[in-house]
Amino acid sequence: MLLFPPPSGRWRLIDRLRRAAKSFPLAVKAKRRLDALVARRRGPDARYAAWVARQYPGPQERARIAADVAAMTNPPLISVLMPVYETDPCWLGAAIGSIRAQLYPHWELCLSDDASTRADVRAMLMAAAAEDGRIKLHLRAERGHISANTNSALALASGEFVALVDADDELPPDALYWIAREIVAHPDVDMIFSDEDKINAKGRHFDPHFKGDWNPSLMLGQNAFSHLGVFRRSLVAAAGGLREGFEGSQDHDLALRCAELTEPARIRHVPRVLYHWRALPQSTASSPAVKPYAWQAGRRAILEHLARQGIAAEVEPGVGGFYRVRYARPADWPLVSIIVPSRLGEVARRSLDALFAGSTYPHFEVILAVGTGDAARPEAAAYLAALGGQRRLRVVTYERAPFNYSWVNNHAARQARGDYLCFLNDDVTPITPDWLEEMVLRARLPGVGAVGAMLYYPDDTIQHAGVILGIGGVADHAHRHVRRGSPGYFGRAALDQDLSCVTAAAMVMPRRLFEALGGFDEALPCAFNDVDLCLRIRRAGQRILWTPQAELYHHESLTFGPHDSPERTGQFLKDVAEMRRRWATALDADPFYNPNLSRDIRWQWGVDQR
Repeated sequence: MLLFPPPSGRWRLIDRLRRAAKSFPLAVKAKRRLDALVARRRGPDARYAAWVARQYPGPQERARIAADVAAMTNPPLISVLMPVYETDPCWLGAAIGSIRAQLYPHWELCLSDDASTRADVRAMLMAAAAEDGRIKLHLRAERGHISANTNSALALASGEFVALVDADDELPPDALYWIAREIVAHPDVDMIFSDEDKINAKGRHFDPHFKGDWNPSLMLGQNAFSHLGVFRRSLVAAAGGLREGFEGSQDHDLALRCAELTEPARIRHVPRVLYHWRALPQSTASSPAVKPYAWQAGRRAILEHLARQGIAAEVEPGVGGFYRVRYARPADWPLVSIIVPSRLGEVARRSLDALFAGSTYPHFEVILAVGTGDAARPEAAAYLAALGGQRRLRVVTYERAPFNYSWVNNHAARQARGDYLCFLNDDVTPITPDWLEEMVLRARLPGVGAVGAMLYYPDDTIQHAGVILGIGGVADHAHRHVRRGSPGYFGRAALDQDLSCVTAAAMVMPRRLFEALGGFDEALPCAFNDVDLCLRIRRAGQRILWTPQAELYHHESLTFGPHDSPERTGQFLKDVAEMRRRWATALDADPFYNPNLSRDIRWQWGVDQR
């Protein structure tokens, strides 16, 4: 069966009109409408191609950019570093041409040829340098590979900032403008990166990577900085340039080393596709397996980065060809107080049994918070009596109505003796026995304020892979209903990462930090109290991590009912209004979720979840 049937006469006419419209500036809007029609006809890739076409600056946008550049009092000079080796002149010409076509004029192109044997390559380079005084050229006498060759290009640079561009890739015409605009707006910036996509030999755009802001934990699983990567030249010099021996992952290594010499606030992300990565059979854009040495170089870069921070770890293959960090385990584990509010229903009793039987963490206590009425029910009383010999269990009863999730957790936390608190719903069941070890290892890292886990529905689809702010007005879980084992959007369902928020259905954090922040806000008794707490953690300068290495099942909302159930709808709506009042600015601009991605609950991370 044909997914896309042959075009009818009407569609052939539309296509001809669409292509003809390129020649007439006044027809830009009509062309975009035609592109959208054709995109809907041809499928997802064509829809993205139509989106790319809409981003291409038309006459009015070009005039606006020119006026903005003219108004810059001190426009930065950007040195584009382009290492060349035996590059097909077809793609080399396109790469150089994309730099010369930049709407931002304050650039220089630093070309270094790594002793190419092709006469046509060197001829093209020398012709380009002769034609444009902004193009500098170095011809290496002997082969040095990508790191040495890029350093040769770096030696030509005189700009305050350098941008790394491969010799077979392309930049859209407004790429350097948006970089310069970011530099002017944030003069202390040290590193800038953008979104990117791939472009094939026929010029078709696909596989857009819409990134979040700087993400230190995600950088340990993949190069989340990548293209277009721009660095302050003095910072690259301080880091020692690109390191030989890291070929294939030299830019990942450079980003990690430069990040160590600056601050996260001085690393900026431009949420625009400013780089087109050429996907050719011999490039890693087509498949990382093309250059297996690149994976090993990336592993070394991550290991050395961790070692420089005094963090003992091993790095091994992860899902989808990414990296997985195995943190070294301490000789003595800290005491963790696991706080479980419960009504002691059937699912809760099974989950508690699984918690004790299926957790290998050597040093924890469970604080079971139960209302006096629930504790008095015959089946609950019998269960508690049966647990009487469990030395790791303490039962805390209370009398309070109506139910207030924040108050109950705060009340139980005051009884805790552990250095770390683990908030755990009573309908959560461990899958990986070392789930708590994995969470505590990350909670002990410097600057980490809370750690969340991977939670699945009983049907082995994702219930929680972190929380995205702004979805549904306040927040919702990422990758909901994606199948277990799927890497998700660019590995985001399979890699450790910094996030703005995680659910308190399974969350570990230092007890001292919890107490310093005043615990959960009891003015939020029903919903989003964990979102509020996580936002306060980040406001205090601490990081929120999520890890897929701690896996648990979650029978969501079985104990106290869903937040938007009929009997709780009124309070839920009050909580929504209160969250919007407090945090509207943060909720509408999650730094770890790209603004080009949908905030429709069904389409998080570009995955249709209907």
